[in-house]
Amino acid sequence: MDVTDDLLGLDFFADASLTANPYTYYDAIRQSPVWHEPNHGVVLVSGYDEVVGVCRDDRDTFSACNVVSGPFPGLPVQPEGDDISDLIERYRGTLPISDYFATFDPPKHTQHRALLARLLTPRRLQENEDFLWKLADRTIDGFVDSGRCELIASFGTTFTMLAIADLLGVPESDHGRFQRAPELVGALAGTSGNHIGVSEDWFVDYIQDRRRSPRDDVLTKLAEARFPDGTVPDAIDVARVAVFLFAAGQGTTVDLLSSALLVLADNGELQEQLRNDRALINPFIEEVLRLESPVKTNFRLARRSTTVGEVEVPAGANVMVMVGSANRDPRHFEAPGELRLDRPNAMDHLAFGRGIHACPGAALARAEARVSLERILDRMADIGIDEDEHGPPEMRSYQWEPTFLLRRLQALHLTFSPIEATRK
Repeated sequence: MDVTDDLLGLDFFADASLTANPYTYYDAIRQSPVWHEPNHGVVLVSGYDEVVGVCRDDRDTFSACNVVSGPFPGLPVQPEGDDISDLIERYRGTLPISDYFATFDPPKHTQHRALLARLLTPRRLQENEDFLWKLADRTIDGFVDSGRCELIASFGTTFTMLAIADLLGVPESDHGRFQRAPELVGALAGTSGNHIGVSEDWFVDYIQDRRRSPRDDVLTKLAEARFPDGTVPDAIDVARVAVFLFAAGQGTTVDLLSSALLVLADNGELQEQLRNDRALINPFIEEVLRLESPVKTNFRLARRSTTVGEVEVPAGANVMVMVGSANRDPRHFEAPGELRLDRPNAMDHLAFGRGIHACPGAALARAEARVSLERILDRMADIGIDEDEHGPPEMRSYQWEPTFLLRRLQALHLTFSPIEATRK
């Protein structure tokens, strides 16, 4: 048995070695870009073209009902036949976060996603970015004088949480009630049942209040949003769209920021390159998204028997869309393991997905990352890895969340030299 055979025998869902470094495993399975893995009967789709094909076939062939859970727990009955569409609708409510639009299929998904159109407008995103500059400085103020920080707790979680709270129009006087938001993210890994958290009730209250007493604010626009057919959604439907954006966007943007700083802190030359030429920050963000995709995987359930990459996929199969692997497919990206700021097809990465379930918050995530990196580079020089916490360069040690869905650092300790602030 060679090295590849050893890797293929590993359980991607449970093997701790693949949490810290999934990339050699990705390289091995891409030799068969569509593969029936042996441990849980899941169809792994790891090649770039094959992943795009599945994501763009979300209307007819694949269902997103199992998007965060895959085979855990799976449908409660054994699928039979070549079309299980009726079975999916009968048991959809038994699957994790089935109340949230990420798991919906058309036409219901189309209706609920349209509610975000009242929120994620270019004008609103620009207004939010104006807030982000002030928020970044305020957050950095809390730790910059010490010359060291744990980035995720000191900056990432607070910054991303309040960034989305502002986007959603939550009054600043209420921002404090969202300090528990990190607890919501567990639901996205299928570990918290069918509801994302207590903030759902808060958003129902906001929507109901604005419907009774409209104001000139973002929450009123959300409250007045209609489905495409003109019908009025229940307050809980609007609240769940807002809460999902809040929970999902917060966690994955923290993951993007921590990966970006992990790269920069171990590469002083690259750090200075970005510091001296801020136009390079955007391509840097795209390369980090490609190399260290915050969402490693998600799932689809085959509603009909089909073929993916010449491999037969039966109706009822759990199909794992391996975003992290596809983003390093050498058939699509030259030297895929290298960070190249001049990569001509960098924007082809799949970190935000494709098709009707592509991430609606992509523009917000990019803005948060860009503003954060700008202000961190403005106010922190000589950024490095804290060797007391993570060890010397040849013996770095990091703890990663043991999840097959997300590429998530538990902590990133940095050292730096404070720079006197010049406010934006």
